[in-house]
Amino acid sequence: MDETDHQNRPYFWGNTPEEEYYNLQGIKSSKSLFTSPRGLSLFTRSWQPLSTPPRALICMVHGYGNDISWTFQATPIFLAQMGFACFALDLQGHGQSEGLKAYVPNVDLVVEDCVSFFNSIKQDVSFHGLPSILYGESMGGAICLLIHLSNPNSFQGAILVAPMCKISDNVRPRWPIPQILTFLARFFPTLPIVPTPDILDKSVKVPEKKIIAAMNPLRYKGKPRLGTVVELLRITDYLSQKLGEVKLPFIVLHGSADAVTDPDVSRALYEEAKSEDKTIKIYYGMMHSLLFGETDENVDIVRREILSWLNDRF
Repeated sequence: MDETDHQNRPYFWGNTPEEEYYNLQGIKSSKSLFTSPRGLSLFTRSWQPLSTPPRALICMVHGYGNDISWTFQATPIFLAQMGFACFALDLQGHGQSEGLKAYVPNVDLVVEDCVSFFNSIKQDVSFHGLPSILYGESMGGAICLLIHLSNPNSFQGAILVAPMCKISDNVRPRWPIPQILTFLARFFPTLPIVPTPDILDKSVKVPEKKIIAAMNPLRYKGKPRLGTVVELLRITDYLSQKLGEVKLPFIVLHGSADAVTDPDVSRALYEEAKSEDKTIKIYYGMMHSLLFGETDENVDIVRREILSWLNDRF
């Protein structure tokens, strides 16, 4: 990959304009702004089958520091090709949505944003009667579980990719740093000073894909903000106590070499959840970015697993 490619690549797939690229993939896509109940302007996208009615709705939530317009798109494009209508939004402070970059002062309000947006999709008459499935990556996986816990009967399933039910000890600051951070966050919640390793480097395995992921113009590259980290510690601690209240059908997928979120917590979710229909896949040697950062062969293995799970149920 030469320097000009690095500078001129407007999309993760290269230079092909969006609409032309989607047509080549056999799907249609749209983007718009959604105003949440608290008045935030949130950027949203959809990816749908081009020529057939959708089989189900997949409501998608991205991870911390990420957004829905770069490599995240690879998965909904694939799912739309397989007949599913996919919808996602940039969370507060992420991507093209309103808010200070990577600042998430209250995850409960983010959950309400997501529920409101996904409900607006489900109320569309053209989707009447279709099952709806949650899909979340990393922090998005935690948000999907919080959506389920706050609205237990609203979704018919969940796909949880390396969910952040607990921050890995490899990334979580050591004692007494969390206590100090919590104290400082009361006074300086937006300060970007939390000492953590670069998450992208720990997430993406393939060197060429690291370069592409790093090109994302909307990716947050600064240190985590105090208020965000304290909030993520709060909700992951909360979630780890609530795993036994999860009741919806789900598949959880995790790499054994994930150094960002803990595969053992996905195992605990699988063990403790009350769901009658639950599936876990731990991929030996795979890292955090299962659906982009791995080799194409590995990405295909994970995609096929998700598709098989969907095909068997919807």
